[in-house]
Amino acid sequence: MTQRVELATLRDRLAVDGVITDYAVAVDDADWTAYRSLFTSDGRADYRSAGGIEGDAGSVAAWLAESMRLFSMRQHLIVNRRVRFGTLEQDTGDSARVQADYVNPMRFADSNGEGTSAPDFVCGGRYSFGLLRTYEGWRLREVVVQEKWRRLPERAPTVID
Repeated sequence: MTQRVELATLRDRLAVDGVITDYAVAVDDADWTAYRSLFTSDGRADYRSAGGIEGDAGSVAAWLAESMRLFSMRQHLIVNRRVRFGTLEQDTGDSARVQADYVNPMRFADSNGEGTSAPDFVCGGRYSFGLLRTYEGWRLREVVVQEKWRRLPERAPTVID
């Protein structure tokens, strides 16, 4: 591999990593316009393993916008990212697969839409991202969530006088 190819691969890895980070920030910040812009025109997401839906990026963004209102705080921690570049139409490097683990603490919103306690809902699992190089840069073609575990809030102890 030449230095030029190594540099191009490094730049692609950083760009792909940036898309994954932008994905997490868009969901955590409820920026559904940014979320949709991260996908190709035919991009899809599958949240069924976490109790969600599967569909095109626009439909999934609308579902997320509604369902995430339950939470006043969200923070995706996406780690252990494995990036593999593929071959598309005999052109190496125009597609990528990323496998990454996640931990997602969230806080339920109170009646005012705020939350004041520590995260009381935490889930974790693995993402599978499929990306495609486009004229606008790297975009998500597919996001699949495989939730592996979740911890729900514990009931508050009852005080007996």
